[in-house]
Amino acid sequence: MEDVMSLEGPVLKVNGELVLIIPLSAGGDELMKCSRGISEVQGEFLKIVIPEWLAGMLGIEEGDLVCVHNTDGKFHISPSSPRRVH
Repeated sequence: MEDVMSLEGPVLKVNGELVLIIPLSAGGDELMKCSRGISEVQGEFLKIVIPEWLAGMLGIEEGDLVCVHNTDGKFHISPSSPRRVH
């Protein structure tokens, strides 16, 4: 049985980029392996940049809550409360 790490947190805007900042001590260390290539460790945090095209597909923007998890050893991100389309 695999250990799945699931976290919820806000999307931030840093230097014009949408990012997730996950404390290593709160589970970021467990997400490092599945997020290689899209993340970097900055001090005691795992920083994940969300490309604009992905944010558009997911319908997320600065301030939104997202859920991240490592099911099947892969990095997954989804909005916690999807936006309604008008």
